[in-house]
Amino acid sequence: MKSWTILMLLPLAGFALIMPGKAEGGLSPKRAKLRNGVVLLTSEQQSLPMVTLTLLMEAGSRFEPAEKEGLAHLAARLLTYGTRRRNAQEISELLDFIGAEISTRSSEDLATISLTILKKDLDTGLDLLAELLTEAVFPIEEIERQKQSIIAQIQANEESPSWIAQKKLFETLFPGSPYGRPVEGDPESLQKIEQKDLINFYQRFYRPDHAILAAVGDISHQEISKKLEQVFQAWKPGGVAITPPSLPPAGTGRQIKISKDLTQANILMGQRGVTRSHRDYYAIQVMNYILGGGGFSSRLMDSVRNERGLAYSVYSVFDAEKYAGTFQIVMQTKNETADEAVRVAREEVRRIREEKVTPEELQDAKDFLIGSFPLRFDTNRRVADFLAYAEFFELGPDYIDRYPELIRRVNLDEIFRVAKTYLQPDQMVLVMVAKESKKNPAK
Repeated sequence: MKSWTILMLLPLAGFALIMPGKAEGGLSPKRAKLRNGVVLLTSEQQSLPMVTLTLLMEAGSRFEPAEKEGLAHLAARLLTYGTRRRNAQEISELLDFIGAEISTRSSEDLATISLTILKKDLDTGLDLLAELLTEAVFPIEEIERQKQSIIAQIQANEESPSWIAQKKLFETLFPGSPYGRPVEGDPESLQKIEQKDLINFYQRFYRPDHAILAAVGDISHQEISKKLEQVFQAWKPGGVAITPPSLPPAGTGRQIKISKDLTQANILMGQRGVTRSHRDYYAIQVMNYILGGGGFSSRLMDSVRNERGLAYSVYSVFDAEKYAGTFQIVMQTKNETADEAVRVAREEVRRIREEKVTPEELQDAKDFLIGSFPLRFDTNRRVADFLAYAEFFELGPDYIDRYPELIRRVNLDEIFRVAKTYLQPDQMVLVMVAKESKKNPAK
């Protein structure tokens, strides 16, 4: 849901599944709130003389007017393209001179700024960050240039079968909602966006009282707090009140076939899921690992690929965000075997709802989920992202320590219950992008 690519189906919430515990990873995160309202999280890591920052703001596409779709994405993209003090070239030259990297991105809920910089140049980097947050001007010539770049990317995406399927699935699951449309907008809506729209959105939503900042690297909590209090003096609170979104009723049970001259059918089966704060989240993640999230050890891979040779890749994912969630099965197969692959996938969903998984499957899933998470967070960027998103999802300051036990507590009865409750094979939306044939999608 964060972007219209299959890769981005992997949930940000899923970072929690691979986060090292404090004793193992030595993260020792600290939390504070700055005077202007920014929530600050830090983890001092002295292995390299560098600092990485991840800044989240509730300034995603769900806050933009429906007729100006793509506004939030365009605002985030243009943030580094001009301030009252510097133009885009001068900002780029400064970053090159100090060897820093800065990037921006957006989702339905959030705008994100990431900065990686050498410790010796941190003051320069923080000054620039504060400048971007308080003095962005959105030059007209840059607006038009970025619009055309985004439109070209959208047109390229429209040739991608997986993007087409993803777009149609979310349109159906979240009709008329920001969660049901690409954050990039579309060519028509982008053309309607003017400079005044960007400035107004920036002034309303790029506010410290809607912000979370994680700083990881060669700096202490006290030192970074002091620096931020100083450079953020001009960044004032006062943004609009943030309220949970109202979601429309989900589209269910539809079968959508999109004809495209392909040798491989791209298939998505999906339904609404749970939010990240849901009490059954951990049982669902363990259950999904057994069903289709466990790679070559999953049931879907075993049935669809290994036993029948119907697909090279097949997997399932529960994508749990703060306000919405989805369950999806993703696979590619030959046009001639698409209906059979769908039938087998549905059978596996029904089986896990009707029969308890084995103790061995449960233990294997737990062992992987607990054992693998210390291995994945090998960069400060991943740690900074995790700390920021853990705060956004309100997981609690001791979440890193609690995670292994949350997985260990999941039992066979819970797996059976959540599969029965949250998997609805007959209500799933089926989207198939494939070469036209006389067959109808499998039921």
